[in-house]
Amino acid sequence: MAWAGNQTFISHFILLGLFTQSPLHLFLFSIIMIMFLVALSGNGLMILLINVDSSLHSPMYFFLSWLSLMDLMLISTIVPRMAADFLLGGGSISFTGCGLQILFFLTLLGDECFLLAFMAYDRYVAISNPLRYSVVMSRRVCWLMVAGSWLFGLVDGLIQAVFTLRFPYCGSQEIDHFFCEVPAVLKLACADTSLYETMIYVCCVLMLLLPFSVISASYLRILVAVLRMRSVEGRQKAFATCSSHMTVVSLFYGAAMITYMRPQAYHSAKQDKVVSAFYTMITPMLNPLIYSLRNKEVAGALRKLLGRCPCGH
Repeated sequence: MAWAGNQTFISHFILLGLFTQSPLHLFLFSIIMIMFLVALSGNGLMILLINVDSSLHSPMYFFLSWLSLMDLMLISTIVPRMAADFLLGGGSISFTGCGLQILFFLTLLGDECFLLAFMAYDRYVAISNPLRYSVVMSRRVCWLMVAGSWLFGLVDGLIQAVFTLRFPYCGSQEIDHFFCEVPAVLKLACADTSLYETMIYVCCVLMLLLPFSVISASYLRILVAVLRMRSVEGRQKAFATCSSHMTVVSLFYGAAMITYMRPQAYHSAKQDKVVSAFYTMITPMLNPLIYSLRNKEVAGALRKLLGRCPCGH
């Protein structure tokens, strides 16, 4: 700790975590570790299938492989640290460690926001303008979209990490959360954070509402195009693909908006933990399941991969 006048400035935080040592919480912790393993294996398998199966070498699956990678990184940024704190006790995290966690977490969160918007646009072009699809969604354009997602996410992560840790923190070191999330950290600041909270709100409007508006507009136009289709089979396939994507979008954006677009006064630690657990653990686990269970091409690629495996003979 450091002293300045009559104030004691803290040099590290203590994460209180998601669980206590009660039998119920031990059971819930076990469930989360199973979810973590399912998320790792599910997203890892999606990346493998998309890379090894030539039938999945299209823009939609290119974006999906990046979504799986982002989900892998997101859950790995949060869960191993949380598990170590729970099993070993303590929960101490340095200023630098907290800043890095904010940076990685918000970068990946921002990446997913924009990537989901680009995925919606990809589906719009594929369904509304199939003859020009390969020209509009060229390999170069796809790579630019992914690079843009990472760039916007990184800028957002850097801005929020730097500004959050520039505030003086004194008094309590305890963050009532299982990782360094900005709203939870700001509660410990011994300075007026209202201007910064307004900036976060504006930032979140850009990072959440703009991509969500693109997604909504894309799917509205997709719906119109699908309803005009004469082929029943084509209509069913389009609905299956788009409903999978909309499920993922609703889960991810819903939870993120609840956390980052509510005023600080309306945040409660318990509610924030539940919502954060949803998009840091549950959504990364569900994404590969949602896409694979409702997608015949992914299921076919998995059958082919299992057919090649010596253990399958």
